Amino acid sequence: MGYKLAYPVVSADGTKVGFTGVSLGSSHVYDVVADGICVLSPRHHPPVRFCNCGFYSFTSVDSALALACDSRYRSAVLLEVLGSGRYVRYEEGLRCSRQRIRTVRVGRCSCGRAADVLVDAGTGQKGWRRLVGACTLCAGWRPALTLDAFARMAGHDLHVGRAEAGSDASGSGPEESDPDRMVPVLAAEVALLQARLDELQEHVDRLSHLEQ
Repeated sequence: MGYKLAYPVVSADGTKVGFTGVSLGSSHVYDVVADGICVLSPRHHPPVRFCNCGFYSFTSVDSALALACDSRYRSAVLLEVLGSGRYVRYEEGLRCSRQRIRTVRVGRCSCGRAADVLVDAGTGQKGWRRLVGACTLCAGWRPALTLDAFARMAGHDLHVGRAEAGSDASGSGPEESDPDRMVPVLAAEVALLQARLDELQEHVDRLSHLEQ
């Protein structure tokens, strides 16, 4: 399980919703359940070590919240995701080949009130309009999607809620005990060690073949 920032989007005809990244891959719209693609080269399947492709996620929600303080990302939403498939470890988390979004937390309206709806942010890309959280008062007469409506359109039992101040921003319920938090971390470490052992074994096998 990991945490990341993203921008919610709605299609030009208003029939589909999705998400885009906040930096690399921001031009690619993905669904609740999606396989990663490399926007730089179609010649490989992400993630690979020599590229920056793959679905990024932080292992700590605090790291994602810290990034959300950056003025460039204040309008982003917080995602709780489950990564799977091939992965590459980086400094603060993982890059995975596949992800499933479990929870979306929408930040406060620019006026400071809790966000009730998602409205047109005034930016976007071909075929898609970026959305931003707003309270009902600030939304005014602008077309808006309620948080529940966005969740229904996204499907896959996605939960969309508010990121209330002072509450668990991840929306994952009661705080886990330290042993519970360590389980996925230890599992990732074991998988990483196994991958390195497999890679070493491949090198040994190739050397043995050459010697023969």
